Amino acid sequence: MPYFRPYDIDNLPAPPDPDAPPPPPLPPMPPRARRTPRPPRPDGQPRPPGPRAVMERLWIIGAGRLGLALGFRLARVGTLGTLAYSGRAAEAPRHPIFSQFPWLVRYHAGLTPPASGGTGVVIAVPDDALPGVVAALAALDLPPELPILHVSGSLSADVLAPLAEKGHSVGGLHPLAAIADPVDGADRLRGATFGVEGEGAARELAERLVAACEGYVLGVQPGGKALYHAAAVFASNYAVALLGVAERLMVRAGVAQDDAQAALARLAVGAVENVASLGAAGALTGPIARGDAETVERHLARLSGAERDLYSLLGREALALARDRGLDAASVGRLETLLGEGE
Repeated sequence: MPYFRPYDIDNLPAPPDPDAPPPPPLPPMPPRARRTPRPPRPDGQPRPPGPRAVMERLWIIGAGRLGLALGFRLARVGTLGTLAYSGRAAEAPRHPIFSQFPWLVRYHAGLTPPASGGTGVVIAVPDDALPGVVAALAALDLPPELPILHVSGSLSADVLAPLAEKGHSVGGLHPLAAIADPVDGADRLRGATFGVEGEGAARELAERLVAACEGYVLGVQPGGKALYHAAAVFASNYAVALLGVAERLMVRAGVAQDDAQAALARLAVGAVENVASLGAAGALTGPIARGDAETVERHLARLSGAERDLYSLLGREALALARDRGLDAASVGRLETLLGEGE
């Protein structure tokens, strides 16, 4: 249509033709983008609404692998207003959190409370150092409304009793994640499951930090922390130890170590994925799952004494899963004879 001004009557457009066909309909508007729902819980049930968003002003005591990884994760997702670290070294460790977020993160040697106050304290020190840190914190004049968490996997919130006596809400926040590196560990915390204990403000702080990591809360009941942590050790640390044994046997069979490591890691990943979708009994494969006593006998004949004992111990656990899945009684009997009854 040519450009015209409203008062330029010589260039007004012609009136519409009443006999002309109607214009084609406009294309439909695209649907409005909706907020992505939070992922379901590990048990498949919908997750409840997340805790209220807060710009956290955290004090993390301990600048080790987990403390640095947690702070790095929180800084990268923008949930922090300030972050103060306390450590034993005179200077901050070499970590990108201090270079990438210099306006946000500070480091102090020793237990120096942040001048700006805070929304919570996270104690991320080794278990044997935890009682000493707790005693030192209890001697400080901290606001009693300040919630305090520790990240120990095996110690319960009872270790924070001196702080609870001073009015602090206390609890535990332990990631079920293998944090071997303080930088890459930040990525491993995304979507991780966290064992959480405590009530009140401490529980609220823990749930906010888990939500910032897009993770899952696994409630640990009072008195259950040691068994919870033992389960985690079986699933993670001892799985690594078993892969070390498997790699050693593969090398003795003539396979190059690098090839053995890569092949066994892929095998383990597939087994873990099957457990996630089918459960332990449903995911079990191999000679014990199918009742193949002859193959098990050949394995035992080639293993050394300590390896044979470990193989038999784990074999009995696998046999219990196979029995639950319906392995016939005759096969169970033959395998029990080979593997021993155990204690």
